Amino acid sequence: MSKKEQYVAAIDIGTTKIVAIVGKKNENGKIEILGLSKALSKGVKRGVVLNIEETVTAIQTTVDDVQKRSGILFSEVFVGIAGQHIKSMKSRGYIMREAYDDEIQKEEVFKLIEDMHKIHIDIGEEIIHVIPQNFIVDNETGVKSPIGMCGRRLEANFHIVIGQVAAAKNIEKCIRKAHLTVKDMILEPLASSDAVLTDDEKEAGVALVDIGGGTTDVAVYYDNIIRHTAVIPFGGNVVTKDIKEGCAILQRHAEQLKIQYGSALGDIAPEDKVVSIPGISGREPKEISFKSLAYIIQSRMEEIIDAVNFEIQNSGYADKLAAGVVITGGGAMLKHLPQLMKFKTAMDVRIGLPNEHLAGTAKNEINQPMYATSVGLIMRGFEYLETYKKSFNAGSAAEFVKPKIEPVLEHADEKEETFVPPVQEEEKIPLTEKIKSMLSRMFEVEDQPIK
Repeated sequence: MSKKEQYVAAIDIGTTKIVAIVGKKNENGKIEILGLSKALSKGVKRGVVLNIEETVTAIQTTVDDVQKRSGILFSEVFVGIAGQHIKSMKSRGYIMREAYDDEIQKEEVFKLIEDMHKIHIDIGEEIIHVIPQNFIVDNETGVKSPIGMCGRRLEANFHIVIGQVAAAKNIEKCIRKAHLTVKDMILEPLASSDAVLTDDEKEAGVALVDIGGGTTDVAVYYDNIIRHTAVIPFGGNVVTKDIKEGCAILQRHAEQLKIQYGSALGDIAPEDKVVSIPGISGREPKEISFKSLAYIIQSRMEEIIDAVNFEIQNSGYADKLAAGVVITGGGAMLKHLPQLMKFKTAMDVRIGLPNEHLAGTAKNEINQPMYATSVGLIMRGFEYLETYKKSFNAGSAAEFVKPKIEPVLEHADEKEETFVPPVQEEEKIPLTEKIKSMLSRMFEVEDQPIK
C-alpha cells in the first residue's frame, strides 16, 4: 500500500470501565481492531466524570497499554459522552441560496449544520451533535441528500443532542491531562448503534438499549434516521447494590452473584438451589437462594425497562419499530433479560454484538456487548474523518508525527469543527515540564535540554 494507513484511536469513559481502543480500516471498508485495553473506572458516576485524577490515571494506564500492544502511537482520540444531563430536541433550519440554478454543494449543507450550532440553549449547556434527519429543497420534502439538487431554499429537520458544558469539560480535562487531544466528542448510544445495528434494522425501526454500569442509553431509529436519544441514569450497578443490600453481603460478592447465578426472571429460577457466600471477616457463611436473587434482580430490571419503555413511547415511534429492541452493553449479558424485555415491551428482542462491521484476528475477543460503545467510537471516528476530510495524528512508531505541543496546552486546534469552549487559564502546567513528560512518554527521546 503506497498511501499511509489511517488509524483511529478512541476512549470510552464508562462508569465501570475505561477502554482505550485503536483500529484501522481494511480494503473492504471493514474495521480491524489492532488493540484494546481496559481498566477499572473509579472516578465516574452515572456516566459523568467526578474524580478527575482517578480517571486520568485509568486513561493513562489503558492508553500506554494499548499503544504498546498495537505498536500504534497516537496523540488524538475520539471520546464518548453520556450521563443523565444529556437531552435531545428537534429543530428546523434553512438557508436561502443566491443562485437558483447552481447545484447545492456539500459546503452549503455544512453551513446549514453549522448554523444550527448557534441556536439558543440554556446557560451551562452545549450542543454535542446536530444530526440532519431529512432535507427540504424548495417544496420538495423528504430529501435524504440534497447535494447536487437545484433550488432557492434549502432547509432541514434536525435532531439536536445537548449536554452540560461542565460534564464535557471534565471529560476533556481528563483527556488533556493524559497528554492527548479530543478530536471529537460522540454521544455513546450513537456509537453503540453504529456497532451493533444492521442497516435493515435501522430502516424497519429499532430501539437500541445499551445497559452500562451507571447509565442505560437509548437510541430510536426509523427509516434509517435517528429519531430519539436519551440517557437513563441507572444501569447494572444499581442491580448489584440491590443484591448487596437485599442479601446483606459485600459489593464484590453481589457483583459475582449477579454475573454467575443471576437471572432476570424470578418465576423460572430453581426453587431448591442455593449459593453459599463467605461471611464477612470470618463470620458464618450466608446461603442465598437462586429464586430470591432472581426476584431482586427482576424488580430492578423491570424499573429500568419501564424507563426505557417511557423513552420509546416518548419518541413517538413505539408502534413503528418492526425490528423491536436490541440490547447491548455489559448489562445485556444478564441471564433471561431478553425474555423479560420481550414480556414487558411486547416487542422482538435480540442481544447486539459489535461484530456487525468488524474484521481481523481480534474479532472474537472484542465481540462482546460491553465493547459495543468502544467499537462504535472507532467507526464514528472514521466517519468523522471522511466527512470533514481531516487527518488523524496516529501511526506506527516509525511514522508517528510528533504533535505540536500547543493543542495540549492552549487548544490551538479550535478552528476545527470541534465545538469545544476554550480552556480556562488556570489549567496551565509549566511548559518545559509538560513537554518533557509528554515526549518521554510518547517516544524515548534523548535527553536534550529543552530551550
